[in-house]
Amino acid sequence: MADYNDPRAGTTGLGAGFGSVPRAGGQVVFDAGLRKHMLSIYNYMTSGVLLTGIVALLTFNSGLAVTFATGPLMWIVALSPLAIVFAMSFGANRFSKSTLQIMFWAFAALMGLSLSTIFLRFTGTSIAVTFFATAAAFAGLSLYGYTTSKSLSGFGTFLIMGVVGLLVAMVANMFIQSPALMYAISAIGVLIFAGLTAYDTQRLKNEYAVLRGTEFAGKAIVLGALTLYLDFINMFQFLLSFMGNRE
Repeated sequence: MADYNDPRAGTTGLGAGFGSVPRAGGQVVFDAGLRKHMLSIYNYMTSGVLLTGIVALLTFNSGLAVTFATGPLMWIVALSPLAIVFAMSFGANRFSKSTLQIMFWAFAALMGLSLSTIFLRFTGTSIAVTFFATAAAFAGLSLYGYTTSKSLSGFGTFLIMGVVGLLVAMVANMFIQSPALMYAISAIGVLIFAGLTAYDTQRLKNEYAVLRGTEFAGKAIVLGALTLYLDFINMFQFLLSFMGNRE
């Protein structure tokens, strides 16, 4: 399971305060810029998910997925994306936008290699059904986060603490091997990353008021796409573990 810390740790400072939004005619310009900014994030995120899916399917069909399911290659494929996430999160100020883009595509491709093993454990039908269910849920939750006037910032710390607790429970269950705990982890994981989808969407939207016109704005698009990608993929994996039909 590829459960990674998201890049919010390296970018939370950007949203510490929000600049004033221009009024009258400036509001129209601001709204147009915001829509373009968020659309770019969604385009990157969606392209990354599609790349991951294509690589995963091709890897499985080639028979290579078996080599990534066990042995040393399993750890290399599993940990390489994690290394890229940390590099992008904490090195964003040093890297150029083009470098971050290359790292994002490399991350998405490596995730495809890692996720190719799910075809060995679950039926193709259940994977497809879970993917589209996740896509529908993600779209609804992200739309809510974008349009709601209610601040979701108070949920941020709670949800991130939930992710930490989830990781601890997953490590513990590696030794306990409890089916009941596994299902509980999957159910809670779905809820946590559902909440993070709405929270992160609102956070990325609010950050635009600070980032617009700055050199970092282009980098923030790639980092924002990485954040939403991680929310989507983790929600998909937990939902698949919870409701997927096993081979």
